[in-house]
Amino acid sequence: MIRTDALDQLPVRTAVPALERALDERGAAVLCAPPGTGKTTLVPLVLAGLTGGGPARRVLVAEPRRIAARAAARRMAWLLGERTGGRVGFTVRGERVVGPDTVVEVVTTGVLLQRLQRDQELAGVDVVIVDECHERHLDADTAAAFLLDVRGTIRPDLRLVAASATTDAEGWARLLGDAPVVEAHGVSHPVEVVWAPPAGTVRPPHGMRVDPALLTHVASVVRRALAERDGDVLCFLPGVGEIGRVAGQLAGVDAEVLQVHGRAPAAVQDAVLSGASGGRRVVLATSVAESSLTVPGVRVVVDSGLAREPRTDHARGLSALTTVRASRASGRQRAGRAGREAPGAVYRCWEQAEDGRLAAFPSPEIKVADLAAFALQAACWGDPDASGLALLDPPPAGALGAAHEVLAAVGAVDSTGRATDRGVRMSRIGLHPRLARALLDGADEVGGRRAAEVVALLSEEPPREYGDDLAHALRTARRGGDGYAARWRQEVRRLSGSLGSSGAGDGGPDDVAVGLVAALAFPERVARSRGEGAFLMASGTGAQLGEGSRLRSARWLAVAVADRPAHAASARVRLAAVVDEATARLAAGHLLFSGEEVRWADGDVVARSVERLGAVELSVRTLRAPAPALVRGALLEGLRREGPGLLRWTRDAGQLRERLAFLHRVLGQPWPDVSDGALLARADEWLEPELSRAGRRADLARIDAGQAVRRLLPWATGDAARLDELAPERIEVPSGSRVRVDYGGEQPVLAVKLQELFGLGETPRVAGVPVLVHLLSPAGRPAAVTADLASFWREGYRGVRAELRGRYPKHPWPEDPTTTEATRFTSARLRRD
Repeated sequence: MIRTDALDQLPVRTAVPALERALDERGAAVLCAPPGTGKTTLVPLVLAGLTGGGPARRVLVAEPRRIAARAAARRMAWLLGERTGGRVGFTVRGERVVGPDTVVEVVTTGVLLQRLQRDQELAGVDVVIVDECHERHLDADTAAAFLLDVRGTIRPDLRLVAASATTDAEGWARLLGDAPVVEAHGVSHPVEVVWAPPAGTVRPPHGMRVDPALLTHVASVVRRALAERDGDVLCFLPGVGEIGRVAGQLAGVDAEVLQVHGRAPAAVQDAVLSGASGGRRVVLATSVAESSLTVPGVRVVVDSGLAREPRTDHARGLSALTTVRASRASGRQRAGRAGREAPGAVYRCWEQAEDGRLAAFPSPEIKVADLAAFALQAACWGDPDASGLALLDPPPAGALGAAHEVLAAVGAVDSTGRATDRGVRMSRIGLHPRLARALLDGADEVGGRRAAEVVALLSEEPPREYGDDLAHALRTARRGGDGYAARWRQEVRRLSGSLGSSGAGDGGPDDVAVGLVAALAFPERVARSRGEGAFLMASGTGAQLGEGSRLRSARWLAVAVADRPAHAASARVRLAAVVDEATARLAAGHLLFSGEEVRWADGDVVARSVERLGAVELSVRTLRAPAPALVRGALLEGLRREGPGLLRWTRDAGQLRERLAFLHRVLGQPWPDVSDGALLARADEWLEPELSRAGRRADLARIDAGQAVRRLLPWATGDAARLDELAPERIEVPSGSRVRVDYGGEQPVLAVKLQELFGLGETPRVAGVPVLVHLLSPAGRPAAVTADLASFWREGYRGVRAELRGRYPKHPWPEDPTTTEATRFTSARLRRD
């Protein structure tokens, strides 16, 4: 029997008429409703015609997480007085509960993508609701883009709803063709904010690590909240590991401690979401409880202020979740959970002053995540560069390029970026392309069942207590009775089924099979020992095993999971398998290089015959007679790295370069650019034939740079003959001295003793530019600087004369220097002469 009373209490019911009108008129709408208003449960039932008396339609609801999909389906079935599998069902990876009468089906966004790839028309589906779209998960963004493509081409009748728990809906409205935004307002009670920062110093999170001191503090705040407030406590933590540690520290509290996350057993999830059955509860949850789930009975929220987001280090081939400070938007969502049913409180475990410095919103996953799976989806959709997809944020070019390299390496795309038959098959397995490659290729080597077992371990990282040895983790999962082992066995069955009859190999012992499959998944991470638990991966990244690891004696490893702590030189190995060199060569064959390698290293030319697997050198011998072209290239690389200073620059050569630089700056062509970059770009014109005759650094040091640079002078136009006229090396001054001009600065400088310029009325010029005259004392010390000599004689000379006359009485200091003969000598010497 339909629970009409419960349906009538859902605040979103007041927005349903406007939503139905928007869909009738425009076919698309954005629905904004706070968590708990019923947007996930009432709206699909109404649009399907199961309540309210509307026309019958088939509705597909896409949720970002499996736990949310199951919970939404169970809640809707409960509202109808039914069990899931009747008129409301759900499908998540590895589990499908639907029946012939199902008209509302809740799926994960990953399942929706699989359906769209198989059936772009979504035959029989009338409405698709993309829920929690504000969270900006990559699968949700991709699914929305595909749906818009379908609606714009082959299914204009398909109705789309983007459902968000926030009012930041403008972008989605634009994306849906300026679709109407329908807002529903929830029943919101006041929430008191209590700032509860740790008393001592807490190290910021990095990688997956969270300072244990913070977790201890969070546990103490939960105890404080239980003592100060009534009702259940909902505590937000970044991940499963942190939830487990805080749960351990809450032993003995006068409340039932429950854990909510994607790995929690269904019975625990049901207990949390069905409400309290007796005493008080403490619910420890990941961000899944921010908006995807409603936890009844909560009056207090304790917020650790942390969240997990995907990050990819393309340069090192490492991708993983990382711990970050939660955004202000997440903080508001979390706090709102305390005010759903009555006034409440949120305890924030950070300083109030820090709050304004937090990011406004979570990072869209498309901007920070590994894009290999997205790129394969786009390629299978027929849009390899994703340029035709309606996305709120375009994929970063660098990340998309790295993703295409991965897809090409595993045979998922061809040279044009189009999906191959193998790539289409990989996309339908529901795994990251790396893991799909390991499953398909591994099955041929070690058998389908064992390949599926290892890939299932890699698709959901085993608990830390399983250890860092992947083979040992496999044996533990096989005999395990914990929740992880149960989920692992379910995934093994799913993956084995996806292989069909393929995969007949046996591959020898488990340890060999595990290593091969892991290496096939992550070929860039095959690593050779450098001793003391240190390894070098084929990607060039160092890797370090923990103390006490049973893997430390291995010669080769296939690293399955690694992260790189902040400021650490090497990645930290979390999970790996022992392999041998033959396995490494097989898995990472595309990284194998064999040939002559002549390069600039450690300040000189290094010529070797080398065989290497990525960055790992397998064999090396010195080349006696390397190819001249390779040597020349290495020398040019040395010049690029260290500059033309590797050549022999005499004082005259250096000044010639400065004179040419001055003329190029002042007059431009035909005077050559002689900057480092320009010289290297024209090496063929001025460094030959000497460069081709050189074989090492010492040979470069013997090249006369001045003679070589003269080859760049504009001889063909005849302008080279005017070099000394336009930028003379020296200028003759009235005393008869020929003084060197310094062209090293922005303006040419003439440094000359003041008396040697007596009688000179105007400042000397070079190429039409007045020189900057540094007037020196008889002892050669600076006395004045001027670019206008005439002005100096009128206005500055008198002060300089008064100062120098007493200091150098033996030298002439006439009152009128413009009518006095210039001299280099003292007054006595002048009289004798």
